[in-house]
Amino acid sequence: MNSYIGHPSQILGVEEHRLTGGKGDGMRLLQVRNGLGLEFTVSLDRCADISRLSLFSHNIGFFAPCGYVAPSYYDNVGNGFLKSFTGGFLTTCGLTAVGSACEDNGEKLPLHGTISNTPCEVHSYTVNEKEIVIDALIRDASLFSDQLELKRKYICSLDENKLTVLDTVKNIGSRISPYMILYHFNIGYPMLSEHAELKIPNKGITPRNEHASKYIDNCLIIEKPQKNFEEQCYYYDVIEENKKAAAEIYNKNIGIGLKMMYNKEQLDSFTQWKMMGEHEYVLGLEPGNCTPDGRDILRKNGQLKFIEPEQEFTNQIEFLFLGKR
Repeated sequence: MNSYIGHPSQILGVEEHRLTGGKGDGMRLLQVRNGLGLEFTVSLDRCADISRLSLFSHNIGFFAPCGYVAPSYYDNVGNGFLKSFTGGFLTTCGLTAVGSACEDNGEKLPLHGTISNTPCEVHSYTVNEKEIVIDALIRDASLFSDQLELKRKYICSLDENKLTVLDTVKNIGSRISPYMILYHFNIGYPMLSEHAELKIPNKGITPRNEHASKYIDNCLIIEKPQKNFEEQCYYYDVIEENKKAAAEIYNKNIGIGLKMMYNKEQLDSFTQWKMMGEHEYVLGLEPGNCTPDGRDILRKNGQLKFIEPEQEFTNQIEFLFLGKR
């Protein structure tokens, strides 16, 4: 133990807090610091997603106008998801539906599924000499329907500014289930600004719709906030190096950035969500096993994935945060 300090939490560690007041009242949060400048908040009542993340006190994630919203306020009809979409650095979408609200096989599905508004049932954390490890268990299950379980692990290095997300999704039911998951990583100001450079090495880009196709030549350019901006989405065939696909963003004005790395065998889709609106200024970098077009569209196109009883899938996403104090 460092002889200069009285308690490890002086420098690093995990602290559990609860919000008071407003729509976030009572929500459980884990505040995590690695002592090297990386800090983030795990929102235990929202799928153990990451609400806030900063490097050297520079904010990296996006916070939507609704702010913190507890699951009790979740509206699961149509696009009601947006009323409680905090955004944060990570919102998990799925596990049986991702993307547009729709009706599929007689089931009405809300925007981006329900997992991000589901509290974790169990959580724990440990700190050793090399890393902080956080574990959480979240169930996306109901009677007479799909029954999936998400085991989430965060591994935060104490040697470098590196964070790993390691998820295992298992079908704990007795019937085959649709399996859709998308990691909605959201970049916000000041990391996101017209001074940011975005790199997504790729073999091809497909605009989601006609509107996005008009601006495809500028899809990697980050503009200033604009009035009445209409969102643009692009699907990338990301290039792999050493079995890892990567996307990177760096802001020269504040001297920080990040590099995201993942395995395309696990997550074969990558969506860029570009939203340059005033007060709605966010860039989504979103690996997943599907596009956000809705379960009905994917089924119709033969692209919908399934998970058998007792079958499980593991996804790993690594972040290397760039910059110096």
